[in-house]
Amino acid sequence: MSVQLRPGESQESLFKRFRKEIVKTRVLSVYRKKRWFVSKSEQRRLAKQRAIRKARRKTMRRRYS
Repeated sequence: MSVQLRPGESQESLFKRFRKEIVKTRVLSVYRKKRWFVSKSEQRRLAKQRAIRKARRKTMRRRYS
């Protein structure tokens, strides 16, 4: 990942563009996920928990809409 300095661009705006690129390409989230080994069964368990939480939020939104 590289960001080129544009003519007349300050270091702060260059750094902002770099951070936006990092967020857009999801480099940090992938890095954080791969920081520790997670077994397949643990991945399935976490995905199931996420799905339950998402469904619960969806029903709560419907209820109060």
